[in-house]
Amino acid sequence: MNDTNATAPLRLGTRRSKLAMAQSGMVAESVRRLTGRPVELVEITTYGDVSREALAQIGGTGVFVSALRDALLAGEIDFAVHSLKDLPTSQPDDLALAAIPLREDPRDVLVARDGLTFETLPEGARIGTGSPRRMAQLNAWARALGRRIETVPIRGNIDTRVGFVTNGDLDAVVLAAAGLNRIGRIGEATQFLSPDTVLPAPGQGALAIECAVTNAPLAATLAELDDPHTRLAVTAERSLLAALEAGCSAPVGALADFRGDEGAVTEMRLRGVVGTTDGSTLVQLSTTGPVPASHQDALALGRALAAEMLDKGAAGLMGERAL
Repeated sequence: MNDTNATAPLRLGTRRSKLAMAQSGMVAESVRRLTGRPVELVEITTYGDVSREALAQIGGTGVFVSALRDALLAGEIDFAVHSLKDLPTSQPDDLALAAIPLREDPRDVLVARDGLTFETLPEGARIGTGSPRRMAQLNAWARALGRRIETVPIRGNIDTRVGFVTNGDLDAVVLAAAGLNRIGRIGEATQFLSPDTVLPAPGQGALAIECAVTNAPLAATLAELDDPHTRLAVTAERSLLAALEAGCSAPVGALADFRGDEGAVTEMRLRGVVGTTDGSTLVQLSTTGPVPASHQDALALGRALAAEMLDKGAAGLMGERAL
């Protein structure tokens, strides 16, 4: 639907989870301020929300976004908010990635019993995560410490995952800092995991705001919420993921960050990792250069680092390709 009625409420499509609703509520407030129009949340259930299978089994990429995209194209909603790390790396021609707002903290955090950190967990500690990327890096970290852990595959929302720790089933779980921040529960984290040890998922902590390409006035309005540095960073990270031909369920971590002095950003560093889930083998590389001058430059940076990683044996570490 084209944006013809300037007073009608804008319909924002969102997943139903507490985190998705919190994220979408923040975007809705920003759009209200920008447009002066009411924004109503339209809750949509995705396949990833109802399936109890492991993400790696149901295809990973796209399971949380396709129902929202279908609603957009059908004109049932005007725009949608996604966690960027859930988006497939190829963008459909009929949908505009209108804005990527300023990124939240991209790091992972540990939520452990008794206030423990990773280094103080007992030998053989059981750590819950549904992410092969986290499993690979946590197991490698434990090996580096001369320790043994057991990574336990889990699914569910933040309440469910933290519940595994509070009810004594697990010693710890690993979650995204951004999610806990957005629902006001970051105080439950017992340790922030440094990207030097655990690289986040490509795009972690960033949101994506999509609308139909045909709705140019709305796309132009939403673009005012875009953060250029965040967009460059996540473009490079996702380009690396795409060049490794890996879906969001593959054990790939990536993070682009900016360097500079006195407030002037002069360089961007991109780090990538891929590994076996048991942590026995990791390929970790980084590259630093001038801040990309364009979207194409950011794409090229990701592709170049991916090519180096493939040269170092990354392809053989990803198991089943999630294409």
